[in-house]
Amino acid sequence: MARYIGPKSKIARKFGEPIFGADKVLEKKNYPAGQHGLNRKRKKVSEYGTQLNEKQKAKCTYGLLERQFHNAFDQAAAMGGITGENLLKLLESRLDNVVYRLGIAPTRAAARQLVSHRHITVNGNVVNIPSYSLKAGDVVAVREKSKSLEAIVECVAGRRNQYSWLEWNAETLTGKFLQRPEREDIPENIKEQLIVELYSK
Repeated sequence: MARYIGPKSKIARKFGEPIFGADKVLEKKNYPAGQHGLNRKRKKVSEYGTQLNEKQKAKCTYGLLERQFHNAFDQAAAMGGITGENLLKLLESRLDNVVYRLGIAPTRAAARQLVSHRHITVNGNVVNIPSYSLKAGDVVAVREKSKSLEAIVECVAGRRNQYSWLEWNAETLTGKFLQRPEREDIPENIKEQLIVELYSK
């Protein structure tokens, strides 16, 4: 199995950022895991290493494998405009990410599971493909049978974030994908230009 299923804190410590959300371990130990963690923190990183690190951070943040990420980059490059921004817009348009942004799931991994287990519909039809790319006007909803699921009820009750490119209806548990977000509306701390430079070598 290619997908990483180990401790999330270990990955967050590698990048020195809480990429999976608030992390108490990262607050206590803000350096890479392992016996040489502190030494690696002080070591100077090459230009290539910095670019690779940024790509790996983006992959881990959105939960993509290498081939999926490369395909997304190729699609972004073919779109015209600023490739790095296009890439982030495409990643934000994924169904699992939108389910997470709407507050239906606490993490992207949990959102991916909800989609895979057929709890989510798009325009009234069940979609179980986490990488499904949404278009402007698509309506994402919790399936009628799944509205009473404890995990969904708790998550929606504690929902806080509001995004300008999404519209949420708490009564029907439905959200509308209004448009692909602009770069300034995407809160992720990713230097997309470094990823473009890495792939252009």
